[in-house]
Amino acid sequence: MFKRVLLAADGSEHSVRSAEKAVQLVIANNGKVDIVYVVDSATSKADILAHSSKYEVARMRKEKLAPIIELLDEKQIEYDVHIIHGEPGTAIVKFANDGDFDCVVVGSRGLNKFQTFVLGSVSHKVAKRVDKPVLIVK
Repeated sequence: MFKRVLLAADGSEHSVRSAEKAVQLVIANNGKVDIVYVVDSATSKADILAHSSKYEVARMRKEKLAPIIELLDEKQIEYDVHIIHGEPGTAIVKFANDGDFDCVVVGSRGLNKFQTFVLGSVSHKVAKRVDKPVLIVK
């Protein structure tokens, strides 16, 4: 049923739990997980100021996803990592709606401290605007 799943990840504990659910969705069908990591303008600016090269920035971003990638490798799940730029909710919605996914999996909370007061604004936006089934993981 779920052959291709989009996993929105930011390296948070919620996104690791979301990855576990994404694995459960695709494992029976030898499916694939596409991981999307969104870099907003504030994070992009901070990353560039804190690191000496774009290669170091790219390595650091992939390190945030390391627990998820380790899980997918351990379970022998095919995956691709997509690092995109923009406002997280809007960028995930556009990526999901433009892609050929059976389901979108997102954590109920992320790393952004402000958003914890806004009841998971990214997951809420994704659930409302993506035209595919959405699984929000607590």
